[in-house]
Amino acid sequence: MAANLTESARTALVLGVSGGIGGELARQLVGAGWRVRALQRRAGDLGPIEVIQGDVMDRDAVMRAAQGCEVIVHAVNPPGYRRWADLVLPMIDNTLAAAQAAHATVVLPGTVYNFGPEALPRVAEDAPQQPRTRKGAIRVELERRIEAATARDARAIVVRAGDFFGPHVGNSWLAQGFLKPGQPLRTVREPGTRGVGHAWGYVPDVARTMLELIERRATLAPFARFHMAGHWDADGTQMAAAICRVAARQDLSVKRQAFPWPLIYAAALFATTPREMLEMRYLWRETLELDNARLVATLGREPHTPLDMAVEATLLGLGCLPAPARAVAAAH
Repeated sequence: MAANLTESARTALVLGVSGGIGGELARQLVGAGWRVRALQRRAGDLGPIEVIQGDVMDRDAVMRAAQGCEVIVHAVNPPGYRRWADLVLPMIDNTLAAAQAAHATVVLPGTVYNFGPEALPRVAEDAPQQPRTRKGAIRVELERRIEAATARDARAIVVRAGDFFGPHVGNSWLAQGFLKPGQPLRTVREPGTRGVGHAWGYVPDVARTMLELIERRATLAPFARFHMAGHWDADGTQMAAAICRVAARQDLSVKRQAFPWPLIYAAALFATTPREMLEMRYLWRETLELDNARLVATLGREPHTPLDMAVEATLLGLGCLPAPARAVAAAH
C-alpha cells in the first residue's frame, strides 16, 4: 500500500496533478503501490504524493523531477485554455527531454481534436489526422513530437477519449456547459444536435485504463495509441437524460433546455473561453465515435462505470446534489 512504500517502489512523475485526469491517475498510481511525484509551481501537501516545486516550462526543473522515474504522466494544459500556441509544444518538449534522459514512458491523455471530417464518424487510432481547428493542429504536432521521441530512448502511451467528466473535473463541457457547479440542479443545457452522437470519457475509467496500460508498458509498442469508447451517447440526448434520472432520485425537478449558443457568439467578441468553445462546436454538430478494438484486444475489456453511477458521482463532486445526498454518499 501507499503508506508502506519501499525504496524499490516504482516511481512516476505526474505533470498536471491539480487537473482532473492528472489528479485521478496520481491517486490510482498511489493505490497501486507506486511512488508518485508532482511538479507544481506552488508547494503544498498532497498526502502520499511527493511535491516538487517547479514549472513545467522550466526544462531543468522537469528533468530534475523526472530523475529515477519509470513513467511521466503529461496531463498538463495551459490554464483556462489560454496561450495554447505558446505553451503546449514547449511543455511537451520539456517532458520528452526528461523522458529520454530517464528512459521513461510518457503517458498522454489524448483528445479527439486531432480529427477532422475525413475521419468521421467512427474513428480508429490510425485514422487520418486532418484537423479543422487551431487547437487540433497543435494536438497533432504534439503527438508527432512524442512519436519522434520514441526513436530516441523514450516510450509513449497515448489514450484518447471523448469529453472528460468526473467528480473532480471542473473544466469540462459537462461542468461548464450542461450545468452550474456548486448549485442545486434546476436546468440542464444541451449543446448538441439531437441525433448526433457524442463521446464522453469518465475520468476514473480513463485513469484506470491508463494505469492498466502502464503496468503492461513493456509489452506495448514504443509508441502505443489507444481509443476508449467511454460512454457513447448515440443520439446526443443520453447524458442529459442520465442527469435528469439521477436528479429525480434526489427529488429534484430538472428542466432540459438548449444551450445558449447565440450568447456564446456574442461573448466571444470579448473573451477567450467563448471563442474556444465555438472552435470546438463542430464536435456537437457531427458524430465522432471512438473505436476501442485495439484497447479491448490489449486489456481484454475497457474499464467502464455504468453511466448513472458515473453521473451521480460527478454531480456529487461538483456540488450539484443536495447536502443530505452528499453526506450519505460520503458515509458509504
